[in-house]
Amino acid sequence: MNKILSYARRCVEDYDMIQEGDCIAVGVSGGKDSLVLLTAMARLSAFYPKRFTVEAITLDMGHVDGGEGMDFRGVADYCRELGVPYTLLSSEIHHIIFDLRREKNPCSMCAKMRRGALHNALAERGITKIALGHHFDDAVETFFLSLFYEGRLSCFQPVTYLDRTGITQIRPLLYCGEGMIRNAAQRNRLPVVFNPCPADGNTKRQEIKELIRSLDQQYPGLKSRVLGAMQHLPLPEWGPREHRRLPLPEEE
Repeated sequence: MNKILSYARRCVEDYDMIQEGDCIAVGVSGGKDSLVLLTAMARLSAFYPKRFTVEAITLDMGHVDGGEGMDFRGVADYCRELGVPYTLLSSEIHHIIFDLRREKNPCSMCAKMRRGALHNALAERGITKIALGHHFDDAVETFFLSLFYEGRLSCFQPVTYLDRTGITQIRPLLYCGEGMIRNAAQRNRLPVVFNPCPADGNTKRQEIKELIRSLDQQYPGLKSRVLGAMQHLPLPEWGPREHRRLPLPEEE
């Protein structure tokens, strides 16, 4: 976890993600990415030169196939261990998307509804900054998704200000590879919650993930060169500072 923390701090400083006195919400889905992010942010808040606080917010997607909802008790216990305030929000997003609307391509609608629910919760609490668990591999996959399916060079930004809501999104794990995050979650026995989403593993993103994995085996270092190109084109708000040196994500 120390290496994760080091990379997260470098990313935070490179993109000036944290300001003095910030209260930062961490969107905790229960997956490995969000739990590793929560751990890194909680630890960083203990010694970072700019003082900030952390809160964890989970959006429960609702009951699945008439059964019980996801069990976040382990996440709640872990937040108490970290000393981080925890909020669990209820929703019927799963029921709306899969039972009522029967969306054939549910990911976009799901993302919009989750984002809206989280932003409303932040507004009610007076929080204007949220940390999201997108990592190195997510950024490269999103770049290829935009290129292949939209015909444009695009990706989410490390720091995104949403003028309609006044909320700023930050992504401190962008220098951390998925393998590194997976290993950190396993070594630290984080309380990962199984995701029962019917679309899991059957999306365009999964197809791109498998393609990139194949290409990276044939052309070692491909993913790192792609992210480097994103910084040096640059894509909007990805432009590097002179001192920035992109670390190569490690699998262990």
